[in-house]
Amino acid sequence: MILLTHDAIDYHTLTESVRSPNSGAVVLFLGTVREMTGGRRTVALDYEGYPEMAEAKLAELETAARERWPIDRVGIVHRLGHLELGEISVAVAVSCPHRQQAFEAGKFLIDELKISVPIWKKENWDDGSTEWVHPGGELPPPV
Repeated sequence: MILLTHDAIDYHTLTESVRSPNSGAVVLFLGTVREMTGGRRTVALDYEGYPEMAEAKLAELETAARERWPIDRVGIVHRLGHLELGEISVAVAVSCPHRQQAFEAGKFLIDELKISVPIWKKENWDDGSTEWVHPGGELPPPV
């Protein structure tokens, strides 16, 4: 399952969607809005993306992960819109026969997502300033 949503991420449902009798390991990664970034205080984040392109890139990442690990099921959900401190911005759930495979596949998926998926993050700082961020650096922020 690949999903971009403006709704809160239901990580319990996501986790249950990848559980299977064929797999002995389920790994769940949750990315949350943190308060401090590089010594600056964040008050909120805003996420924007190009849905069709982002979903296509996420599907490519899933395919690449399946070629490297014996993934049974996978779910990737990224939130768009305005998020407050502590809210979940992204969730990746993976099931595999063994834990090392699931951990490696999950790490690959979140690391690559942060680099290559066209989703931009706007940091809203406590001094009232804002800054658009895309870790991959190759894509400009939306206009």
